[in-house]
Amino acid sequence: MPSSFPRPELPEPFRPLVAGYQWNRDLLGQSDSSIFLLKAPDRPMLVLKLEEAGPFSEFVDEAARLDWLASKDLPCPRVIARAFGAETNWLLLQAVQGTDLASTTLSPKDQIVILADALKQLHALDIANCPFDHRIEERIAIAKARTQAGVIDESDFDETRLGRTAADLFAELQARVPQPGELVVTHGDACLPNIIEKNGRFSGFIDCSRLGVADPYQDIALACRSIVHNLGEEWVQPFLTRYGLDKDDSEKRDFYCLLDEFF
Repeated sequence: MPSSFPRPELPEPFRPLVAGYQWNRDLLGQSDSSIFLLKAPDRPMLVLKLEEAGPFSEFVDEAARLDWLASKDLPCPRVIARAFGAETNWLLLQAVQGTDLASTTLSPKDQIVILADALKQLHALDIANCPFDHRIEERIAIAKARTQAGVIDESDFDETRLGRTAADLFAELQARVPQPGELVVTHGDACLPNIIEKNGRFSGFIDCSRLGVADPYQDIALACRSIVHNLGEEWVQPFLTRYGLDKDDSEKRDFYCLLDEFF
């Protein structure tokens, strides 16, 4: 492991579980957490995640959602160990095998098929069995709390919103709340890096801390934004067609991208 990334002091129960593994820091994501990829010959790859504990930490939520998702036989990282403390939260996961759609060498056509089909499979789950509520009113309440706490990174806004304040965006968010639509189980951050493929087939969901019952546009909006960024605008409509959306709602898409600025 590079000397610039000192190995963290692990909780005692984690130590035998990672013995013999080579550590590497994962710098791909933009999360506030620290993520390490652990590899060893003839052993499953592990993902070690740590974050500062606090009112907006996500690992307790992520662990609960991964447990629930696994119980529904949908592929996702398996929680091997967890430790939630006063200062630091830890998760040790067995990684999903494969490559994320932002890094894969698959064609854009193959990528949008995997993305659309994975979301259809998730959205087909029975919401009556899902204990996680991510409907608009719930997410706006959290967005308000995060804004008031000053934890929004205004430098990370989408290009069209750079230069504005979180308070300004929150006022716009409240003014643009769309009519509620159908409800499904959503991933919550359905961008290409969070969908894994192996040998051209869907292999699993990752980064599931925002999974919950919401309007399907919660996922459709962020998927389309990710498609534009990674593949190009011309692949949005093929994705929507594959997903089965007869009539796109561009205003609702933009609302959910605006909502995502707060998370």
